[in-house]
Amino acid sequence: MATRLERYIGTLGDVLGRVEATGPDGEPLVAGDVIAWAVDTARRAHATGNTVIFVGNGGSAGIASHMAVDFMRNGGIRALAFNDGVALTCLGNDLGYENVFAKQIEMYGRAGDLLVAISSSGRSPNILKAVAAARRHRATVLTLSGFDADNPLRRLGDVNLYVPSQAYGFVEISHLALIHAIGDFSLGWGETTVSQEGKDIP
Repeated sequence: MATRLERYIGTLGDVLGRVEATGPDGEPLVAGDVIAWAVDTARRAHATGNTVIFVGNGGSAGIASHMAVDFMRNGGIRALAFNDGVALTCLGNDLGYENVFAKQIEMYGRAGDLLVAISSSGRSPNILKAVAAARRHRATVLTLSGFDADNPLRRLGDVNLYVPSQAYGFVEISHLALIHAIGDFSLGWGETTVSQEGKDIP
């Protein structure tokens, strides 16, 4: 069993190491530079009175809610996830599930917001429509996707992070790790500081 677990963890590390970053025209970018861009963009959105908005379905909705709270509570960055159950069932019933996020963005989105659009397949209609609504409001967009390399979401962000795996678990864990990196870096993780005892701490 230990060998199987080691293989699992090794595979996850390999998948994370092969994350691909691209710009709006599909041009390759350095993943670390995209994370740094996201840190700066999230900070700037908050500083100008704007919001980081997270959207996702299923496991990605869990990531969206988790990270919205972390960005707000730990990072001091204004953040929301549009996953309220009443809103989703109301809007899904009245407008169709493909519009549950787009309608909320139309009502609450502002120029200067940052939309973080999360979809393992990169093909969820409601996530694609959320991006379109954010664009109409002149928001900035970061996408996170997986599965097929030619998924449509991967072409829609100002910057795009793609996880090259067909396994839900590896894609979702990678998405969570990447967004956690944005939040942690915004708090200064990895910057060398000196404690009161004179020791370097990460």
